[in-house]
Parts: sequence; C-alpha cells; structure tokens
Amino acid sequence: MTRTHITATNGDVRLAVDDLGGAGGDPLLLIMGLGVSRFYWPDGLVNALIEAGFSMASFDGRDAGGSTHFDDVPVGNPVTELFRRRPPVYTAEDMTDDTVAVLDALGWQRAHLFGVSQGGLVAQRTALRHPDRVHTMTTYAAIPSDIRGASVLRYVRLPFLARMARMRHPAGRDGDIAAGLDLLRAVASPVYPFDEHDARLRVERELDAGLPSGVRDSRAQARQVSATWHGPRLRELRVPTLVMHGELDPLGRPAAGRRIAASVPGARYVELPGAGHDLPREIWPTVVREIRALAG
Repeated sequence: MTRTHITATNGDVRLAVDDLGGAGGDPLLLIMGLGVSRFYWPDGLVNALIEAGFSMASFDGRDAGGSTHFDDVPVGNPVTELFRRRPPVYTAEDMTDDTVAVLDALGWQRAHLFGVSQGGLVAQRTALRHPDRVHTMTTYAAIPSDIRGASVLRYVRLPFLARMARMRHPAGRDGDIAAGLDLLRAVASPVYPFDEHDARLRVERELDAGLPSGVRDSRAQARQVSATWHGPRLRELRVPTLVMHGELDPLGRPAAGRRIAASVPGARYVELPGAGHDLPREIWPTVVREIRALAG
C-alpha cells in the first residue's frame, strides 16, 4: 500500500487526505472514528479492499489528525458536551461538507463511503445531505445519525466511557503510545487475539507524522460529538446501505446498528460474531466481501 498525501479545503478548514492506491478501481473513501487519525486504518484491510477492486483514500475530519483544529474554543469533555446547550463550534452539516471537499480534491464525482464509529455518523449524514455524491454507504460500530444529545447514551455503554475517562498517562511520546495502545486494547474483541505489533504500528505512525495524539485530545472529541445535525432523518436515506456491528462491541450496543438498518429502507444488517469495536483481521474477509457485494 502506498500513501500519497494531498490537502482538501472547505472554506478555511484544511483536511489531510491520503490516496492509498488502487487506481482505476471503484472509489472508496474511509472515514475513521472519534479521537484517532487516518493512520489507524489497518494496512491489511486496506490492501484487501484494493485487491477486491477498490481505489482507496482516507482523511482526517476537522479537529482530528492533520486537519484543522479549533483549539481556541473552550469545551468540556465528550460526555458533558452532549448535555450542554451552548452553540456548537461547528455543525454536523459542516462535517459532511468536509467529506465532499475531500471527494473534490481526489477528483471523485461519486464514491462509496465506509465509516467506522464516529466516521459512520459522518458517512450516514453525508449520504443524507449529498446523495448525488455517494454510490453506497457502509457503517461499522456506528450509532444512528438522527439521534441527538443525551439520547446517544441509550446506545453506548456508560461503564466503558467511565473507565476510559479514568485512564491517566504521562506526558511525552511514551505516554502518547501507551494511551493509544490502551484505547485499542479497550475497544478490541474479547474473542480474537489482540495484535500488539499492528496496534503499535498504527499508534506510532500517527506520532511519526508529527500529529498530536488524538486519543488524548478530549476537547477535540467534545467539539466533534457536539456538532448538531439539522438534516434529514435516516428513513429518508435512499443510498444503498450496509450496516455492520460487532456482537461484543464494548462501547456501542449492537442495538445501534440494528436501529440504523431498520430505519434505512432496504439496508442490510450484518452482526459479526465475537467482534468488538475494532476491525480485527479475523473479520476482514467478511467486511471486504460485504462491501464488495454492496458496491457490485
């Protein structure tokens, strides 16, 4: 897999984008989850999707990775921001427009979208707001895009959030690596072996790229989760949709995935036995097969 870095712009917002290869294949844009950058996608999964006939790219949304951060705006933590009524720093519509700016920078008129966790929210909303730019939409470990505020809590496991909030790590690179590894262990499947080498590779390459540790930037995470959505509801989505969710997801309840699939006309729901909130190599064949079938 090769990485060719480009920059997309949406107004004053700069977005870090990687073209991951597979030129000539069906365009597939990867949208990563909350608190981590585009470097967290497993190389093996990307390569398998390229071999399945996709042209691949990934990007950092606003307030993530190498894209524009809004650090001058004071916020609380990701959970408390769900309950606050102050105006958001930006809207969920802004985040979908970022996705379209990335497609423009790649020269893609339309693309298949694959979003994980928070990235799945962005994928849903992009397909709702910009259906003419989306061929198909796939989510993994995501919550429904049209729930708001504290309603999110019915689909997430509060003990997990509390445990993550209590984690403390020393300052510096070693602390950043420990924080990233602890996050990846926490979201991992309890059934499949944890790939320590691959996890460390993903954490370290984010830091080696000169990026701040998104895992530790709770203010950026708070700004993202508080971005309000004013757009259509899921029942209005007409883009071919695949919803996948891990059976043993420690963060998001599988009911979230079932709700998305039940809300979108014609959506397919696939629950992955033994899987957590991550993408272990054991489920890659299923993920690739399902996305390829949807795109086909």
